[in-house]
Amino acid sequence: MTRTLSAILSLAAWPLLTLLLTFSPAPVSAADEANGPDTVPLNRIIALVNREIVTRLELEDRIAIAVDQLRKQGVALPPRNILEKQVLEALLLQRIQLSFARENGVRVDETQLDRAVARIAEDNKLTVEQFRTALTRDGIRFDRFREDIRKEIVLSRLREREVANKVVVSEGEIDEYLARRKESGAGTEWLAAHILVRVDEKSADPAALKRQKEKADKALAALNAGEDFAKTAATYSEAGDALQGGDLGWRNIDRMPSLFLEMVGKLKVGQHSAVQRSPAGFHIVKLRDLRGAVGKQVLIVQHKVRHILVKPSEIVSDADAQRRLRDLRERLEQGAATFADLAKQHSQDGSAASGGDLGWVAASDLVPEFASAMEAMSLGQVSPPIRTPFGWHLLEVLERREADVSRERERLEARQAIRSRKADEAYDEWLRQLRDSAYVELRLEEG
Repeated sequence: MTRTLSAILSLAAWPLLTLLLTFSPAPVSAADEANGPDTVPLNRIIALVNREIVTRLELEDRIAIAVDQLRKQGVALPPRNILEKQVLEALLLQRIQLSFARENGVRVDETQLDRAVARIAEDNKLTVEQFRTALTRDGIRFDRFREDIRKEIVLSRLREREVANKVVVSEGEIDEYLARRKESGAGTEWLAAHILVRVDEKSADPAALKRQKEKADKALAALNAGEDFAKTAATYSEAGDALQGGDLGWRNIDRMPSLFLEMVGKLKVGQHSAVQRSPAGFHIVKLRDLRGAVGKQVLIVQHKVRHILVKPSEIVSDADAQRRLRDLRERLEQGAATFADLAKQHSQDGSAASGGDLGWVAASDLVPEFASAMEAMSLGQVSPPIRTPFGWHLLEVLERREADVSRERERLEARQAIRSRKADEAYDEWLRQLRDSAYVELRLEEG
């Protein structure tokens, strides 16, 4: 089956920022410089980032990707010089973060990378070899693709370690959020977009502050004159999502920054706000759409289940682990032992001490292989050995019930949403500080 690169990427649902940062060209070599005068301008150094260089060739490669994505999204292209600066900033931010990651020991080994590539191939309903062939057909080297995926994983882990893992959500915040959501209308969601003109309050002098305010005012004037919001965002915004038209996606009350929540609350669908100031800079927000849902009782099927887990290791092969569980199952069928006793003796899971009891669980709480087997089983039936990423299992479903988990689910969703919002805000601030502390020398105007 023939698949183009664009189809592969759309199936994987990769964000535009990722596309801008991946599929990079090879570093410029001395041989490239010697190819002739026509190649030198493309390969010249246009920026220094800490101890690394950025070449014109790298920038042009990413600009081409950005232009292709903007056209596919139907977003009008900003002026060339603006697009160039937006893409270069994304490239600089990637380099700065990767440099920080190396200095702090954030790495991805080959085994982890193999698994990630296999998952991407599987998501596209391809084997790894088929995926490799598809990439090659579209002119992308497989080894380069792997290294780009490695970078994306490193960046994700870096964000998790430096920001997300430090976010704390208190019970009081959850209570306050739920009360606010109830007061404002549970389930309300806003589809919004924004423009940000950044201001560094610590270092910005009055003249710089004035220039940034004038830039925000120009963006507002363009919008008031009927300019498309996505194009205006791509032209003026300094946020990381500028080349995506400033799209924030659907956000509910917990994921919408408090300033934006106040701004969209005054807008009708299709309207944009005036310029608003915050510690981060000057903002303009557009309300693209609005939807709401009335909170309902949440009923799910829960299973009271227990299991025995045997993990393959250097000593116990995969086949040996499976064989061991088959022997245990035979003993259960012959009545020679009880499930609880065998779990206590043989299970390598934390539930062993309680006879393998996992309590009441829903399919959504479990890995797919375990959940599928559990849902298909009759009460009191012991499964054949089931393989999951954790190892081999025997499982038994003791009871089933339909439970209302509205309150638990509501608090869990609230915690996740608050954490996500706080992580987004903290990441933006951390990235700004990292960018400000890096040594960056731009040479775009040279040559």
